[in-house]
Amino acid sequence: MRTNIWLFAILSTFFGASAAVYAGWSLIEPTGYQLSVAELTGVVPPEWVGTVGISLSSILALFITFYLWRTQASVGADLPEDRTDAGIDDGDPEVGFFSPWSWWPLALAFGLALMFLGLAIGVWITIIGAPIAAISVVGWVYEYYRGNFAR
Repeated sequence: MRTNIWLFAILSTFFGASAAVYAGWSLIEPTGYQLSVAELTGVVPPEWVGTVGISLSSILALFITFYLWRTQASVGADLPEDRTDAGIDDGDPEVGFFSPWSWWPLALAFGLALMFLGLAIGVWITIIGAPIAAISVVGWVYEYYRGNFAR
């Protein structure tokens, strides 16, 4: 996580410097709308959209840096990614049990796709997709209570 903190800190600094250079450059060389305003008023306005956008990118990277720094401080230890003696298994936690042979997620995705398509095209498609989605959810939940893989 230390590497991520440093990367986002460098990114925040880069965007901050880029915003300053962009603002200065837009004041030195007016183009388009700025040039027409300068002809009418004699004052060159800065180009606000790019300056604000790049500045907000710097602030966003700074927020992420702060969040990662606080997270590392609350964890109180180095992550496996930060240690040079860590193995692959150190950063590979148990994430759950998944069925590699199950077709129910595909059927559920089809039913939900029909339901969302019905919201865009017509309610009658949603009425067709809802029972397919409901049957798929029930089948997926109770998959291990019947057949060869019952527990």
